[in-house]
Amino acid sequence: MIVGVVGLSILAFFAIIIGTWQGMDSDGFSAGVWPMVTMTPLFGLPIGFVLIIALLVISTRRRRAQGPDDSSE
Repeated sequence: MIVGVVGLSILAFFAIIIGTWQGMDSDGFSAGVWPMVTMTPLFGLPIGFVLIIALLVISTRRRRAQGPDDSSE
């Protein structure tokens, strides 16, 4: 899920860069699917960051619940 959200956001970011490189102006980005493409990195990257933090918390809690590892002795 994290890879999907962040990957889609990065693809949208590159689409904006390529569109700007091809000469699109602000009027071009306000028509069609471009408003959605423009907003995707603004929401997707912070959501991806929150998902990574949640994954870190969940995996840490799971490891603590398992207890100490007996193989270290």
